[in-house]
Formats: sequence, C-alpha cells, structure tokens
Amino acid sequence: MKIVVLCGGLSMERNVSLSSGSLICKALRKNGHKAILVDMFYGIENYDGDLNALFETLPEVPDCPISNVEPDLPAVIAARKWQSPSMIGHNVLDLCKLADVVFLGLHGACGEDGRIQAALDLLGIKYTGSGCLGSALAMDKHLTKCVVAPLGVKTPTWEVTDYTADDIDAIVARTKLPCVVKPIDSGSSIGVAIATDEASLRAALNDNLKLGRVMLEQYVKGRELDVGVLQGKALPSIEIIPKQGFYDYANKYQAGATLEVCPAPLDADTERRLGEVALTVHKALGLNTYSRSDYILDENGDIWFLEINTLPGMTPTSLLPQEAAAAGISYNELCEILIKEALEGKS
Repeated sequence: MKIVVLCGGLSMERNVSLSSGSLICKALRKNGHKAILVDMFYGIENYDGDLNALFETLPEVPDCPISNVEPDLPAVIAARKWQSPSMIGHNVLDLCKLADVVFLGLHGACGEDGRIQAALDLLGIKYTGSGCLGSALAMDKHLTKCVVAPLGVKTPTWEVTDYTADDIDAIVARTKLPCVVKPIDSGSSIGVAIATDEASLRAALNDNLKLGRVMLEQYVKGRELDVGVLQGKALPSIEIIPKQGFYDYANKYQAGATLEVCPAPLDADTERRLGEVALTVHKALGLNTYSRSDYILDENGDIWFLEINTLPGMTPTSLLPQEAAAAGISYNELCEILIKEALEGKS
C-alpha cells in the first residue's frame, strides 16, 4: 500500500511531530507498505522527478530525536527554499493524491486543529484520525470544556483571556492562586506553567504573550493520569509521575525524566470510571478512531478532565503506544489499526 506519512509542519510541536513521523514510517515499512515521510511545511523541495517513483525508491527515513529545546520557527521558515505563504509545502498535496492513505503524524497547529483534515476532505484523500470538525473542537481547550462540562464531566473552572502586556496587572489582581496558565490551542505542555504566587503568574503571562489566547485554570492537586481511546474502547490508563516539577515539555520528552506506570495502579472502579469519562469526551466531540485525554485524580477520588489530543504522540516516550502495549497491541499493530480504520471507515 502507498502511504504518505505527514509530519513536521509549522507548529511549536514540530520536533515532536518529526519524531512521531519517523517512527510511524519505519513501522509501516516493516509492515510491508510503501511509506514515505514528508514534512508538511517543507514538502518535496529537492526532487524534480516523477512523484510516483518515490513510492518505488523509498527515500531513507531519518532518525528524529526530540530536542529539549522548542523549535525556532522563524529559522524553519527562512530555511524553506519555496518562499510561499502556504503552510503546505511544495508538491505535498500532489503526493498525497497518489497515496492510498495519508497517515497524519502531525501535532499542534495546522496539523491537529482541523485545517489539514479539511483540505484532505475537499480533495477526497483518506487520512488517519478524526475529521476536521472534531479536530478543531478538541484543539480549543475552551470549546472542549464548553462541550463536555454540561454532560457531567468534572473539569477545573477556567477563564479565557486575550490580553496584551498592559492587561497583565489587572489579570494578576483578579486571579485566584494557585492556577494553571496554558495556551488555549497548543500541546506538549508548551507554554504551560503552574502559578503559585503573583510573581510566577506574571512571569507565565509574559511568557505566553507570543502564543495568543491563554486559559487560566483552577489548579487541582492529585495524581496525573492519562487514558487512550482506540476503536471505541478505553485503553488501560497510565499514571505520570515526573521526578521533579510537573509534566512539562522537557519531562515529556527527556528519557528518564518521568516515571510512567501502565496500567496505572488503580482500583477497578476508578479504572472503569476513567474509561467512561474518556469515552464520553471522545464521543461528545465527534472524534474518530483514537484519542488520548488527560486527568487529575484528587485525594477524594474525584476525576477531573483537563484536555484531549486527537493525534497523540507516537514518539519513543509517548503515552498512547504504552497504553496500547498494555492492551496487547504492539506499536506496529497500532499503526496498522489506524490505517485500516482510515480506509474502511472510522469508528
């Protein structure tokens, strides 16, 4: 089968996506597919031949370890040879048209927010994961909460603010501490901070000025848990225990920085309730095939929903592959399931 694995793109999660895409492409080739790794932003810049021939020559798939440093997006833009305002690189859509299916290894803006899904839909190209509307809703943490909170899903109270530097003093004065500061439409914990006093809140707001709207969310103390959904069923949960600080970008992707226990050491009732909440959120947003959602379990046993990811990471340290493995599904099998769902109709 001819498969294009789309990764990279132009988001703050670019480096994570490149790592996911590399592993996905290698797994698909081991499964016998003619898979090609394509950076959605750069496209096919150094090749002038027949695009169909790429599925026969199968260019080498590079290793893409994740840097502890967030990507320098202005440098990424400057390095592209095709100086176009398009977020989709040269020949990307033409190559996707030639494939049997596109495997979306993208994360963050212009990959997980519904825009590339809409473009592929209009072109009649099959792809993995959720559709454009569900992806857009899930990418916006505020809209996600607005959809699921009326369904009885417990979620921390929140406020969304679109602010400038001149507004920071007023925000600090009215905000109850401690709180969590997070961009409304970013993942991989980029821009996320736990503010415990006015100084740390002010610093977090200053750091997030470049990222747009932010959410100020009630801080809930407890155990960090994660639950994947695959083909309409909840996977075994995983507990996340950072060795220091919280589950930020560095702790997510630096090997050995976080203890991840799967299945999570929970009683049967709590595991059941977690799975039920995960399925409720997944279905309420109209998601397809798979997702991964984040929770806090407080000292009273209450489950607090935080956010959901429609294209979960597939890196060496990512959570969904660990949860699938706990259910007896290998990484290569997981990739094959996602391809099959894309081709046969998503559930």
